[in-house]
Amino acid sequence: MTTAARTSAVPQERAHRALLLVFALAGVVFATWASRLPDIKSMLGLTSGELGITLLAGSVGSLLALPLAGRLAERVGTGRAVVIGAVLACVGILGVGLGAQVAGSRPLISAGLFVTSAGVSLWDVSMNLQGTTVERALGRSTMPLYHAFFSGGTVLAALVGAGLVALGVSLLVHFVVVVALAATLALRTQRHFLADPRLPDEPGTTGVARSAWREPRTALIGVFVLVAAFTEGTANDWIAVAFVDGHGVPTWAGVVAFACFLGAMTLGRVLGTRLLDVYGRRRVLLPMLVVAAVGSLLVVLTPPATAYVGTLLWGFGVSLGFPVGMSAAADDPRRAAARMSVVATIGYAAFIAGPPVLGLLGDHVGILRALLLVAVMILLALVTLPAVVEPDDARAPRPTGSA
Repeated sequence: MTTAARTSAVPQERAHRALLLVFALAGVVFATWASRLPDIKSMLGLTSGELGITLLAGSVGSLLALPLAGRLAERVGTGRAVVIGAVLACVGILGVGLGAQVAGSRPLISAGLFVTSAGVSLWDVSMNLQGTTVERALGRSTMPLYHAFFSGGTVLAALVGAGLVALGVSLLVHFVVVVALAATLALRTQRHFLADPRLPDEPGTTGVARSAWREPRTALIGVFVLVAAFTEGTANDWIAVAFVDGHGVPTWAGVVAFACFLGAMTLGRVLGTRLLDVYGRRRVLLPMLVVAAVGSLLVVLTPPATAYVGTLLWGFGVSLGFPVGMSAAADDPRRAAARMSVVATIGYAAFIAGPPVLGLLGDHVGILRALLLVAVMILLALVTLPAVVEPDDARAPRPTGSA
């Protein structure tokens, strides 16, 4: 590589490293409040159903923010949009902490979750848009690595959360430290982002977006993504609570189960890129979905020792469902924006329906047994799997090179 080429690559590499940190921070922020859900449930004396209804506020915040996120990022730039999302998420987390520990108020917690989830959704869309810009500039595949760093951030936050719970550290102190760190680093790293590309407007965009809703394959991909979001989101929201309430383990041990799930999911995303390149979507996703179903059953039906093994299988098995489903929606670049919008809208419905459905079901059968619904939903993913697979088994050439 010539000196000039190296010089031109410096901003791209800086943006790449900045994105790795931004994705990891987003994972840290998300998992920080999720790791203290058993504490919040205990502080307010909530039933599983009441906690599920409380979590619904976060789901609504995400769903309302997602359609607006792309427009805001386009208007102010992905870097500024990431900062706005990070600030909103941090303010929301402080609201959750104050609502749980100071005011003992479910409405304040719900409001905090609404703001947190709206901020994280804006953050998520913006950093992914910047990720596609950096990936094109580098000329190699980097998006899977960004998502692995997100998962790695969730693992780190979950382990820290488990340690702080075991040490009896205040929930509010925990949240304040994470908020200060996340907001500061997000502000510092966004200045290394690449300039957003200015693409010409496509005529007839509105009509194209409407027609995507009438495409059978797009709808089936949306269902597949919905199942992936449900199986992943269910673990995020309920696995720690299920271990504490269902298996009778200490709170910190329930958070460890959450960390095991996230760790296995991170590993699956790191390894999955190579597996998909070599074997294609069908031959990778089919066995992984089966592994996820077996893992979820082990969590519910076996003693704690093997239930922890189940969390690892569950996490590894569901790791590729959501990103591959979104990739399938973008198989045709000319229709990618419209189809992704439809698939994301269908998929994110799981984040609205999932928490209250599991919570209300948990009030009747116990939250641990309510997780049996995960294995049932995975059957639906297996039925819709052919829609996710390209005609050539999704083995088209991809950019080469190490991220």
